[in-house]
Amino acid sequence: MNVFGVGLPEMILIMVLALLVFGPKKLPEIGRSLGKAIRGFQEASKEFETEFKREAERIEKSVAEPMKASLENPPQKALSPQTDSEMKSEAAAEEPASQV
Repeated sequence: MNVFGVGLPEMILIMVLALLVFGPKKLPEIGRSLGKAIRGFQEASKEFETEFKREAERIEKSVAEPMKASLENPPQKALSPQTDSEMKSEAAAEEPASQV
């Protein structure tokens, strides 16, 4: 049995020292609080893991979907401010000259 690099003889030594320092009445309370802390850490770790997996799946899904491309209308040239009627009249004036 090797927990965090601490073997069985070291664990026994730590338990005996804890019993001598805290006494038999405080040791169960310390064990309970330590257990609650470890449980809270495990729950937080699981929550982090599920959130991480959810985010990874979302990213994977967005990468796997084919990209949807659409053409944008080219921007209109605005050399001089003209109204629609002026542009139509210029286009009408140029048509007969090009047909000759």
